[in-house]
Amino acid sequence: MSINLKRKNIKFSPDPSHVIARFLFITEERAMSTIRSVLGMPEEEVSKALSPVLRDFSLRHRNISKIFEKHFNKIAYLCVKLNVDPHSIHFSRKILIGSYFTMEYSIESAAFFNPSIVEHPDQSEVLPDEKRVILSFRATGEGHISSIVFRTGVMDKNNHLIIEPIGNMLEEAEHIRRYIYDKKPFKEKLEEMNFHSTIPSEIVLNKLNEEFTYDELSKCIDDAKQSLQLTSDKELLFNQLTWLASSHYELDFSLDTNISERVIFPVSSNEKNGIEDARFVKFIDENKEATYYATYTAYDGTTILPKMLDTKDFYHFRILPVHGEIAQNKGMALFPRKVNGKYTMLCRLDGFNNYIAFSENINVWREAKLLQTPKYSWEFVQIGNCGSPIETDEGWLVITHGVGPMREYSLGAILLDLNDPTKVIGRLKSPLLMPNEEEREGYVPNVVYSCGSMVNNNDLIIPYAMSDLASTYATVDLKELLVELKKQV
Repeated sequence: MSINLKRKNIKFSPDPSHVIARFLFITEERAMSTIRSVLGMPEEEVSKALSPVLRDFSLRHRNISKIFEKHFNKIAYLCVKLNVDPHSIHFSRKILIGSYFTMEYSIESAAFFNPSIVEHPDQSEVLPDEKRVILSFRATGEGHISSIVFRTGVMDKNNHLIIEPIGNMLEEAEHIRRYIYDKKPFKEKLEEMNFHSTIPSEIVLNKLNEEFTYDELSKCIDDAKQSLQLTSDKELLFNQLTWLASSHYELDFSLDTNISERVIFPVSSNEKNGIEDARFVKFIDENKEATYYATYTAYDGTTILPKMLDTKDFYHFRILPVHGEIAQNKGMALFPRKVNGKYTMLCRLDGFNNYIAFSENINVWREAKLLQTPKYSWEFVQIGNCGSPIETDEGWLVITHGVGPMREYSLGAILLDLNDPTKVIGRLKSPLLMPNEEEREGYVPNVVYSCGSMVNNNDLIIPYAMSDLASTYATVDLKELLVELKKQV
């Protein structure tokens, strides 16, 4: 194959100094012992103990005393159990107590990988042949917990990426708001997940209004637990209801954070072990308005749940699960606009082949059609997409991945008909990108992988991960790639 792929001399590597301040909870018995010890300290000892904590960590976290106060409020109920009114505790003592229930978590100490790239909503102060971009990454830290983080930069006329300054005070969302549920679709999603129990979910749902909140559901579950003798089957039902309900939420980040400081860290129970492989895309609706969507995989250590987030400004994010019979596997990737009046999605129902689906509702996906099966030796194990399709004059360009001998991941490409994307009109016989010697070594050897590309200045920009450790990017002349694709079907 004669395609000239240019690897760029830039590397996004994990940085253990990028930390967030997380709530730390121990057992109630140990927590009350800690609280009791601080409550027993003389006032001068409180100030003496607090001063070095504030001195050392105020340079690492924005408004660390506010974080300590928030974490104190989470365990304030234990003060009541100790017969102490939490409102009567002096502020300095409160935040000292809060510091004992705070820990630093290095979000990218293990890996910084599986990137996607989109056009930044802010294109001010760039030259006509430049473009500001946002790259998203899967950052992985202790315990292999994954979160979504961002970097910004400007692509110059030669598609060299100039990284914009990176902030040092990382933060989770300032506000987290739970969702209000409609009973009927909630029950339908529970049924789609193929959960079977000897007791019906109505034992809880019938006690709720047609619209309900997460807290109202939790109260009904607690009441049901008290009235029933808990077998493992009943306990599993309650866990399933809670697991699904916790998946809807909204995030607001502080306006004084840089985008590189915003961390979308797992919030709901169904993503407690990670938010994996976000595929961002700039979606243009019928009114020519842009919304950024990302499909990702929530993982709780046992079960996966496809989910979607959306944002217009990268400050406010809405997170929702994806409903429907086909929304049960990894690798969903949304087209950047409706096709023939319908939302369109790439997916992989069976973990082996590529499929395409259409829907009237962006969050409900019922049926899919087989699009592509493994054909060449470098993809015999499985194939999948590497992000949302890119619209070109010649068709929908899809970057794919294939897995071959020695579980080596390579990137390929297919071309879909612009008006009927169920038709594959071009396909590379050989990989577009394979791991070279430098890229073979990492957390998972022999893997190159991407979650989303874009076109700029007539080049295809492909950010990609190197063996699940670090990331870089490459460029390909778009016209050259399309010519090669059209030679091969």
